[in-house]
Amino acid sequence: MDTGHGRFAMRIETSRFGQLEVDPSRLIVFDEGILGFPAQHEYALVQTGPGSGFYWLQSVDTKDLAFVVCDPRLFVADYQVPVKVEDLEEIGLTNQGDGQVFVIVNKIDDLLTGNLQGPLVVNVTNRRARQLVLSDKRYSTRHPLMRIPTRAAMGKTA
Repeated sequence: MDTGHGRFAMRIETSRFGQLEVDPSRLIVFDEGILGFPAQHEYALVQTGPGSGFYWLQSVDTKDLAFVVCDPRLFVADYQVPVKVEDLEEIGLTNQGDGQVFVIVNKIDDLLTGNLQGPLVVNVTNRRARQLVLSDKRYSTRHPLMRIPTRAAMGKTA
């Protein structure tokens, strides 16, 4: 564990990746949990691959609980999160430039969708986060992000 005098990797058990060593700077704390998982507070942000915009948000305490997340602006350039000052204060965010927004990604057949109505706002300076619930009807919980190329389509040549 990090004592504040140095950074030591922390080991967590995962069902997807086995045992992972996680840098404490990659831990994110949701004081209120994530919708549907209020008792799970600590998550590790694990990159899915070099240069990928997708990450695993892996629960530190429950090896079977992980979400795929991404920055929604990779797919929805004009995505805006109308954040209330109280929401920012709860995670200690005083400068919006210190905030990072992620959305939870789901796969439906060959389509990846993002929950744009339930963004995760992370204060990158203290790694505290909160899931917001937006009432903006422009966004849905299953907003299409991208189609995954099928193996058959990938095998075709032009």
